[in-house]
Amino acid sequence: MAIHKILIVDDSPTERFYLTDILVRAGFAVSTAVNGEEAIDKIRAERPQLILMDVVMPGANGFQVTRAIARDPELSGIPVIICSSKNQETDRIWGMRQGARDYLIKPVDPALLLDAIATLDAQAPAAAA
Repeated sequence: MAIHKILIVDDSPTERFYLTDILVRAGFAVSTAVNGEEAIDKIRAERPQLILMDVVMPGANGFQVTRAIARDPELSGIPVIICSSKNQETDRIWGMRQGARDYLIKPVDPALLLDAIATLDAQAPAAAA
């Protein structure tokens, strides 16, 4: 199934606008959540095909929410790409261990983001087989 519906989870209005603009221009349908709790509710209600997850947010952080998604049998098939200003290699490794499929550093390069989505999209049929 081609990725079309994407949920952006970020407490920064600027980041949500920036990422939404990139994705909408590329033809994706986008919804947003401002924290982890809202994200889980929206994921259950809207069933996005991809989640872009910030790390540093009030309440549950992005690592915790990514882990919750990965451990939930209903949600674990939805890929997560972490988009964070936390740029240490240990952060990237920890994010991947929580279940993220990719880790991008803010400010997110539009070409890298679209390439990461295309890569996940290309892997989707193989994962379903």
